Amino acid sequence: MSSQTDSRTKIVETASRLFQLKGYTATGLNEILRESGAPRGSLYYYFPNGKEQLALAAVELAGKSMREKVSSSLSRHREPVRAIAQVIQDMTAALRDDGKLQTMSLSMIALETCQTSDLLREACARSFTKMAALYSEKLQKSGFDAEQSANLGSLLQSMIEGAITLSITEKDTAPLDTILQFLPTLIR
Repeated sequence: MSSQTDSRTKIVETASRLFQLKGYTATGLNEILRESGAPRGSLYYYFPNGKEQLALAAVELAGKSMREKVSSSLSRHREPVRAIAQVIQDMTAALRDDGKLQTMSLSMIALETCQTSDLLREACARSFTKMAALYSEKLQKSGFDAEQSANLGSLLQSMIEGAITLSITEKDTAPLDTILQFLPTLIR
């Protein structure tokens, strides 16, 4: 990896983490530069349109990372209830370990920017749709029809995203545990 690519990567990874933890507005460009260790000029070189352009790259990176984690969890079990339960158990463990939203949800940036940036709102929406598609694909491979799989995938994404937000707000993983409890009833 060249030093230029390395600087861009460090900036985007740092921005992604900070936007997920602190939000878009609360995260300043100077903080991103300081934590990434990248030179000031590299920020404007890679992101000449500023913070929104950087946030777009950060949202795309975060979405990709989350999808990789969910895909990995889903692949550990053939049966869909067990596979989706694995995803939720992995998320619960991560929340219990560090109690933070980091690399688990785009809710904070989605809610914060949906009224002010169509670019970021659309990027978050694409990420949520792609995540729902992972659940849908798992269900379809297990014999559910396409329409039912799509509907359940969307419902699962909504429930899990909401439960993550509630779990972090309440500092308790009970909302995720509730999904686990009702998952077999939902997917039969």
